[in-house]
Amino acid sequence: MRVHSVLPRVAAAALAVSAGALPAEVVDVADNGFTVKLTVTVAAEPAKAFEALVNVAKWWDPAHTFSQDAANLSIDAKPQGCFCERLPGKGAVVHMTVVNVVTGKLLRLEGGLGPLQSLGAAGSMTWSFQPAEKSTAVELRYAVGGYNPAGFKGLAPVVDTVLRSQLDRYKRYVDTGKP
Repeated sequence: MRVHSVLPRVAAAALAVSAGALPAEVVDVADNGFTVKLTVTVAAEPAKAFEALVNVAKWWDPAHTFSQDAANLSIDAKPQGCFCERLPGKGAVVHMTVVNVVTGKLLRLEGGLGPLQSLGAAGSMTWSFQPAEKSTAVELRYAVGGYNPAGFKGLAPVVDTVLRSQLDRYKRYVDTGKP
């Protein structure tokens, strides 16, 4: 399937699941890439906020998986660890690879999520955790660059919306135990 035919459906799904989501920020966008930065404050200390992030199967939206089941997701939080998804029939997807871990402070992954996998694109996603009084400020920054025949100006807001939806689910999971 061509990426161009998938993008309108991804955009529609992103808008549907993000109703009521907090605004996010496309920091920059160009023909060859973009950067998205999102922040949220969670009601947990940094170590617990980090642990919840790594427990991705508990909060990730199943609509944004290949298997349509978030229980198939995992993050192995060590260098060269995998943000992976099991698929039926012994299949699997490597969504991203862990490149930097400082437990409770930082998790950095490389790779392209969703339709970015089929493009000539590379991404660097950094989750950082800063302690605040009885809470943690969590920043998610995703920088993507490379080649897309249509450029990245139309794709950046879609990625921004999908990531905001995921971050909102993560916050609810940390704060309430349910995404």
